[in-house]
Amino acid sequence: MVNKIWLGLILIGFIFAALKGDIQIVTQAAFEGAATGVTVCFGLISVLVFWMGIMKLAEDSGLVRAISRVLGPVVAYLFPDVPKNHPAMGYILSNMSANLLGLGNAATPMGIKAMQQLQELNPDKQSASPAMCTLLALNTASITLIPTTLIAIRLNFHSANPAEIVGSTLLATAIATLAAIAADRWYRKRSAWTKPPVSPPSEASYTLKG
Repeated sequence: MVNKIWLGLILIGFIFAALKGDIQIVTQAAFEGAATGVTVCFGLISVLVFWMGIMKLAEDSGLVRAISRVLGPVVAYLFPDVPKNHPAMGYILSNMSANLLGLGNAATPMGIKAMQQLQELNPDKQSASPAMCTLLALNTASITLIPTTLIAIRLNFHSANPAEIVGSTLLATAIATLAAIAADRWYRKRSAWTKPPVSPPSEASYTLKG
């Protein structure tokens, strides 16, 4: 759907430019946009490599494990239908820890692995489980302590103070996360009213399977 929307916007732009006789402006803007995209990507590489290295150091030093221990009770509350020692829990904690540090690129593979593990617990393989919906909501609206990517973009465009958005980003993501959790709790309760509860598999079942 998103691809169709973008395609429609591009076609509308071309049509109106052609009708006004300004098709050369569209062509110029396309090339300038492509050049800007390449410049921004090169500007992001160094910053992302730096923070990915910091993430690796955080893992080796035990900082990620410490954050995971702090988030453990919160995750257990948010994902009541996932067994405590299931592998999905580890991936969820790693995903949330990376998002807290603003490392979306590091969080993505952990989120994908968590979704794969949650799909194994999902009794209805054709529909997303409540736990999968919760993870998607939290990953999208995650609290971010350090907005690494945004700082890198602002730095690339020569912002006088690229880190000044830290406070506002923290506030915005905190509000978004609270809203996501509230919506998730409400939909879980509504689902419980309309559907019979489904018990998650026991720890022994996935232990034996592994």
